Amino acid sequence: MKILFIKSKWEMWNESLILFIERVIKDKFDGTELYLDSVPESNNEINNIHETNGLFLLGQILTDGKNISEHIDSFNRQADFALEAGSKLVNVHAGRDYFSFEDNLKLIEHINQFSRKCGIEFLIETHRGRLTYSLIDTIKYLEASPELKLTADFSHWMVVHESDLSNQSISLGKAIDRSFHIHARVGYEEGPQVTDPAAPEWSGHLSNHLNIWEKIIDKRKKEGREFFTITPEFGPPNYMHTLPFSKKPIRDAWEMNLKMRDIIKTHIHI
Repeated sequence: MKILFIKSKWEMWNESLILFIERVIKDKFDGTELYLDSVPESNNEINNIHETNGLFLLGQILTDGKNISEHIDSFNRQADFALEAGSKLVNVHAGRDYFSFEDNLKLIEHINQFSRKCGIEFLIETHRGRLTYSLIDTIKYLEASPELKLTADFSHWMVVHESDLSNQSISLGKAIDRSFHIHARVGYEEGPQVTDPAAPEWSGHLSNHLNIWEKIIDKRKKEGREFFTITPEFGPPNYMHTLPFSKKPIRDAWEMNLKMRDIIKTHIHI
């Protein structure tokens, strides 16, 4: 199974797609993860620049609206664009934590149906504020929807549960079994992003995340999958800590993601 390291445009949010792609190529990533609604280029332009440079496109969708019907409409519009842009895999921030279980499940089943129809995997990311905001609630959706597949960003759950999740090992194992893409960011009990994954004070949290990610990768490898995607996803401010008054970031997020990629390659023996 080939591991593809994917680069988010998060740190270059206001830069052109061309400049971003140039840096992705320079730093030898295998593809990009793009929140497509934030990119001004057309679907054809996005497709062409990825095809020309041999890059994997992982589309990102954020559903939005006042109610579940509007979230479904939002998904449909963005999902069509994601396919037209040539996405090989799609990551979705889905629903809201304050929607009812029934409404969020309706959105999940709609996404599953769309995925079956087009033949592209649509994964729902574990994320605060969304239907997967907690491990406890996510398990309920996994049990109700056997087709539901996750993007594992478990850093969010560390905050929500104020825990390294070792006290929910059975539930965590169920989420691991249904994870098909990783957002590699190290979280802790009081926040979704440590200051530096290589700093010794975070070594325990780093090891915990690496062990979880390795279990996910091993699970997918045993299934005989052709590839598996990982997006190192340390973010800029306000995810990145800043100095008081000056608001100066304490680290360069892009450099942190290069470091995170190297750590993963070393520790998971990729």
